[in-house]
Amino acid sequence: MKNRLLLFAVLLFWSLLRVQAQSGAVTAGEPIELNTAKGSLKGTLLVPASGKPMPVVLILSGSGPTDRDGNNPMMQNNSLKMVAEELHAQGIASLRYDKRGIAESKAAAMSEFDLRFDHYVQDAAAWAQQLKKDKRFSKVVVLGHSEGSLIGMIAARQAKADGFISLAGAGQPADKVIRQQLMMQPKMVTEAAYPILDQLVQGHTVAEVNPMLASLFRPSVQPYLISWFKYDPQAEIRKLTVPVLVVQGNLDLQVTTNEATLLATAAPKSKLVEVENMNHVLKETTMDLKANMATYSNPTLPLASKLMPEVVGFVKGIK
Repeated sequence: MKNRLLLFAVLLFWSLLRVQAQSGAVTAGEPIELNTAKGSLKGTLLVPASGKPMPVVLILSGSGPTDRDGNNPMMQNNSLKMVAEELHAQGIASLRYDKRGIAESKAAAMSEFDLRFDHYVQDAAAWAQQLKKDKRFSKVVVLGHSEGSLIGMIAARQAKADGFISLAGAGQPADKVIRQQLMMQPKMVTEAAYPILDQLVQGHTVAEVNPMLASLFRPSVQPYLISWFKYDPQAEIRKLTVPVLVVQGNLDLQVTTNEATLLATAAPKSKLVEVENMNHVLKETTMDLKANMATYSNPTLPLASKLMPEVVGFVKGIK
């Protein structure tokens, strides 16, 4: 059941990737935008009242049409909004934003065929550089959730950020994660999918795709997959010379604790934190599958209680 659910998560990502121009909820904070060649990206800056410079955390959302608050058209949980609000309560500023083509950043939408993983990296790095120029902030820390973890570790290095936090990030290249998620499927599925993955990893597109795999490997999304597969999270996190925090919930249905261990091992000076009873959307839950999934659509459920003390302590401890 767990492997089938993981596959569902992957398929959901690619079926949702083309959903763009969703409407986002209005949130409190200072509106902020980043001008790019393809249009403006919109975000929310939360800055506590202070008479001196403070740290700021750039929050990157996960895959698909996930907005700045951690929500998408099918699920609302406000996870990233809550992260920002708890940072604010502890005297730490934050910036979270809608990815290009999503919610208030719909003007920066690109066609699915033209979109690349690197566009997300470039956007994140540009946001971090913009924050570094703001004299209100003493240091910039990049926090990436799920797919945002890989985006964040690359962007943090490019922008010379002061620290990096991975929340529920994969420790292997995406093609390997997909292969693992397909392993428990019927043999006919793996026999059709693995040759496609082999070609994409080598940088080659595949013209003919079995209809049952269209949501995952449709031709229009293959260039994005190729651009994503070329990155190895372990290799990228190893390049970081700044403090690194790797956080993983032990009840995450989409990313296992082993993925976090791989990341932390690749960055020996990092700190690894396993949060008991936390799932992929950063909420406390139980081993019950139905209860776990219910948290994905509960915007009032608070974050796992042990998450933010670790995040806050890490940010404040960066010298």
